[in-house]
Amino acid sequence: MLSKSIIMTVIVLMLSACAYDDGKEHNESDSALLKTTSPPPIELKQREEKKSVAYQVREEVSKIDEIYDVAVIEGDKKIIVAYKVKHLKRFKMKKIEKELTERLNKEYPDDKFIVSSDYKIFLEAIRLKEDLDEDNLSNDEAAKRFKKIVRLKEEMT
Repeated sequence: MLSKSIIMTVIVLMLSACAYDDGKEHNESDSALLKTTSPPPIELKQREEKKSVAYQVREEVSKIDEIYDVAVIEGDKKIIVAYKVKHLKRFKMKKIEKELTERLNKEYPDDKFIVSSDYKIFLEAIRLKEDLDEDNLSNDEAAKRFKKIVRLKEEMT
């Protein structure tokens, strides 16, 4: 009887530890890896143009058959394009990333792109979008998070 109660206590503690959320609510990012989120682009750089490059890039990338979800963050000098590849197309991820990078560089020669199919980069982009929408970040803090995502991508390569 005592051993059963100890085992049950250990199981309950393990399950409750797995549910720890760091006190933050990220409703959209919690399910971002399981479903399509199609977040609108994030513009940290203010442009005078009617339609920013970030929206154009998002539309361009969304047209690619192998990609089913894309998040775009436009900073001062760089644009992060994080995307998710359809499951059966994952064997060609390097080729997809190379072709996408070449396509974006050709279409938008004035901009520098950081292209990634990594889920962590995608998730960080979604979390940045959520925090900006909830007014949890100032512009300076958002710029720091943008640089952090860029460094994260650079570390992975």
